[in-house]
Amino acid sequence: MTNPKARLQQARKRGSSPSNRLKGKKRRPTQPSTEKIRSAKPTSTKGTRVKKQPPPLPKGRLFLVWGLLVLGMFGLGWRLYQLQITQSAQLEKRAKQQQMMTLRPYIPRRSIIDSQGNVLATDRIVYTLYAHPKLFSKPLPEVAQELGPILEQTPQGLTQLFKERDTGIKVTDNLSEANATKIEDLRLDGLELLENYARFYPQEQIAADVVGYVDRDHKGQAGLELGQKRILERNLLDLYIRRAGNGAIMPAFLPDANLSFDSLQLELTIDLRLHRAAREALQQQLKKYKAKRGAVIVMDATDGSLLALVCEPTFNPNEYYKSKVELFKNWSVSDLYEPGSTFKPLNVALALDAGVIKPDTYVNDSGLAVVDGWRIYNASKTGNGTINIAKVLQVSSNVGMIQIMNRLSAKDYYQRLQKLGINEKSGIDLPGEATGNLKSEELFTARAIEPAVTAFGQGFSLTPIKLVQLHGALANGGKLVTPHVVKGLADAQGHLHWKPDYPIRTVFSPQASQAVVKMMETVVTDGSGEAAQIPYYRLGGKTGTAQKAGARGGYIPNAKITSFVAIFPVDKPRYVVLTVVDEPQGGNTFGSTVAAPIAKSVIEALISLEGIPPSKGGKPLAPKKNKVD
Repeated sequence: MTNPKARLQQARKRGSSPSNRLKGKKRRPTQPSTEKIRSAKPTSTKGTRVKKQPPPLPKGRLFLVWGLLVLGMFGLGWRLYQLQITQSAQLEKRAKQQQMMTLRPYIPRRSIIDSQGNVLATDRIVYTLYAHPKLFSKPLPEVAQELGPILEQTPQGLTQLFKERDTGIKVTDNLSEANATKIEDLRLDGLELLENYARFYPQEQIAADVVGYVDRDHKGQAGLELGQKRILERNLLDLYIRRAGNGAIMPAFLPDANLSFDSLQLELTIDLRLHRAAREALQQQLKKYKAKRGAVIVMDATDGSLLALVCEPTFNPNEYYKSKVELFKNWSVSDLYEPGSTFKPLNVALALDAGVIKPDTYVNDSGLAVVDGWRIYNASKTGNGTINIAKVLQVSSNVGMIQIMNRLSAKDYYQRLQKLGINEKSGIDLPGEATGNLKSEELFTARAIEPAVTAFGQGFSLTPIKLVQLHGALANGGKLVTPHVVKGLADAQGHLHWKPDYPIRTVFSPQASQAVVKMMETVVTDGSGEAAQIPYYRLGGKTGTAQKAGARGGYIPNAKITSFVAIFPVDKPRYVVLTVVDEPQGGNTFGSTVAAPIAKSVIEALISLEGIPPSKGGKPLAPKKNKVD
């Protein structure tokens, strides 16, 4: 019997397989060895297919892939740490910035009112009108014809304006709500009204020298609008609103902040009625004497409240851009001048307090004084003989004042002037106040001519408001109060919720100040101030006519400043009135003829407005003696 293994080998040699012969018979498959498969070449026989196996991957490549995966995991973890821990606060802030929107609603400036509640400045809604001619549904002349009467412009001018370009033509601004409504009612295509706020001054020029104005950016540029901007500008309010991804506001996150603001107004001490009367009286004299400019100041000497502060010429704050820049300053606060004889009562008070004179002291007025080679005359060019102190003021004797002040040493005199604060500001709450100019002590004491000219109000300079402050000290018993126009912040009922504090100090004794006021009364009844007399009312005063100093030293030829200062009423001194007229033209131009009549008109208005009864001991008009100074 043939060996089965031998038969299998023979069959392989013949290229046959036992499976070909064992058709239909079930057999168990055998697994060839791996080594034989690797060594054998693939063969293709009928009915059989051998699958090619891929080669195994190198171990180094596997480790490389694994390492990259590990590094990626560490990188993601590090980035997550940065986002969640290191940069979380910054990213949270950026996210809020993208989600939140900041709104700053317009907060109007506080209104300004006078002591009687009259509005001097306020914010109001105005409109700017733009035209887009390419959108007009009517011919240009027809649109211009309808707009012309409302805008107070000619149709021809508007037609030419519409022809400049097709769109974006600014027709007018500061359009009132009433006119804007009229334009809307026309229902014209191609017109655009933009709403905004603007400062409005209903009194126009009347109080411009005090109130000032704001520019187009709503920034104060003069007067109280500039000096009190911190009070007038309310605190800004920031509102934070949350937005959705598409930019829409989310109602659920609207702020709970109250959009309302306080209604407090800045109340002034100025009485618009008196202010208007003073301006009218000043304008009449300026026109009569063709003067360059003038000022009127009325102060309550008990606390420094200014009831009127008028400067002419002035400007319209609603149209400030049409005025000269120099009109924007209140020159009674910002400009210096030599006060002349209106300073003589103050010198007398200094001498009384120094004890070198008494009210009944007499001096010899020869009409001429020679000091350091300079010849000094009285304004009248004549002497008055032996006269008392009151008479010195009545006739405004320069020679008599030199003799009085020569009784003080130059050093003592200078120190007393410094105590008055000649070279200091008055402290008024308006911007741009100038500091007085008093020569150095070394120069003042080295030359006798310096105390001599200072005795009759020249050789130094101060502002009109400073002179009013000093005369206020004579009126109130010796206290130097701070002149001011701000009373405080008041509500609609007039109740003050805030008021500033103003410093007070003593510069004269009550005895000296009262004695000088009585002497000033004789100036009105018997001296150069007779033009200011008011029947049955007692008032003290002093005229002044001073040479006008030049910008480079010396005096301007034929130029002078006339003034008159009054204290009223003498029996109960309270008010100080100063009138100043700069460079009046003509021959009869003195403080007694130009400035004193203005003061009289102002005091008469004050009597009427305040209901001041006739003075105790008041007399009818005294006969005028035509004295000038």
